[in-house]
Amino acid sequence: MQERPAGAVIVVNFPMGRGATFDWHRHDKHQLAWAERGVLNVQVEHATFVLPPSRALWIPARIRHETRSDGSASMRALYIDPRRWPGWPAVTPVAVTPLVASLIGHLDDHALRGARRARAERLLQDVLHPVPMSTIQLRMPRSAQARTIAERLIDDPADQSTLAAWGKRVGSGERTLARCFVAETGITFGRWRTLVRLQAAIARLANGGKVASVSGLVGYETPSAFVAAFRRETGLTPADYFRHMTGRAESA
Repeated sequence: MQERPAGAVIVVNFPMGRGATFDWHRHDKHQLAWAERGVLNVQVEHATFVLPPSRALWIPARIRHETRSDGSASMRALYIDPRRWPGWPAVTPVAVTPLVASLIGHLDDHALRGARRARAERLLQDVLHPVPMSTIQLRMPRSAQARTIAERLIDDPADQSTLAAWGKRVGSGERTLARCFVAETGITFGRWRTLVRLQAAIARLANGGKVASVSGLVGYETPSAFVAAFRRETGLTPADYFRHMTGRAESA
């Protein structure tokens, strides 16, 4: 095995097949998880982040998390020494611009050492910027009936059933379920279902799906309704969300 270079940042590549999962674990170092190709789902405590190549996730040291791929993916994980790069204290989505992607590739060069490596690490630290509104964050409910509904909606985000109809299926009242979603996820059932749909849509769009078809697959009657919901939750249209990686958004 080739010796890893000394420095604050180590880059490790993980080819991931469809459904590949790194079960719940934690690291002594900070981690920056990025899918160079494909889509990553990273769950941290009760939150799930769906990450196309235009987004990476900063995971502070000792934070327990699980990482999986929706389809075939190529993950580049950066392991960062907390003593030399404190970073953000909380889990933080960041934008992966062409410059960031190039720097990650540069730092993956085992021949890069000494002062040259230190300069590249400082530059990466300088150009990483949080994007708090651009990644779907989804908390799972804890109570049995609400969690059953949540899991079924994740399996079939296009399900149009009302909360009352779900209540009859799981043996609980509509009002009780509504209170559970608000208390345990921080948002209403309606908004939670919207986030599930957008989470599923991001994975499909990143794998080449078109808005016109994906919108229907995740439960929207029209593409315009889907785009409006996407913009409301992320601050971007689907096209702009994925365009950041190419750099065209900066010049638009």
